[in-house]
Amino acid sequence: MSNKKGKLVVISAPSGTGKGTVINKLLKLKHDLAFSISATTRKPRPGETDGVEYFFISKERFKEMIENNEFLEYAEYVGEYYGTPVKPIKEYIDSGKIVILDIEVQGAKQVMAKDIEATTIFLVPPDMEELEKRLRGRGTDSDEVVASRLKRAKQELTEKHHYKYTIINDCSDHAAKEIQTLISN
Repeated sequence: MSNKKGKLVVISAPSGTGKGTVINKLLKLKHDLAFSISATTRKPRPGETDGVEYFFISKERFKEMIENNEFLEYAEYVGEYYGTPVKPIKEYIDSGKIVILDIEVQGAKQVMAKDIEATTIFLVPPDMEELEKRLRGRGTDSDEVVASRLKRAKQELTEKHHYKYTIINDCSDHAAKEIQTLISN
């Protein structure tokens, strides 16, 4: 058991901004980090593994967890639920780790509304054209879903003022290093 208390870092970004890539690079740069695995009701994308990228659960199970107050935060996004289980977060912080939460704006605002000390970071794309290019480049979503994600991204970008820091992800290596500097202080 470490004497050093860990801390919570909330990172949000519109879908397609490259948040996952930046977080993966950050985890390789800094060794006292723990990544909080969220639960979701969406289906896994190709290459995703249950318990690695997400805990993939049914909507029924998700709703049970809500009723039992097992989430630090949760939200519905484009018809699916996403949430952060409380128990592992508490264990990581108690063991002295810096816990990275990859959550969207609704969830981040829930965390900010609680009496929890957290460093909040909003990652933004260089511009909307680049965001659309990245979303289409995934090849996983229909035109309808891409349009929905772009509309949602425009709304989410108006929320960045709630976060302590805003970082432009024009290069994932630079963005990861910038975050590393922020959370090392």
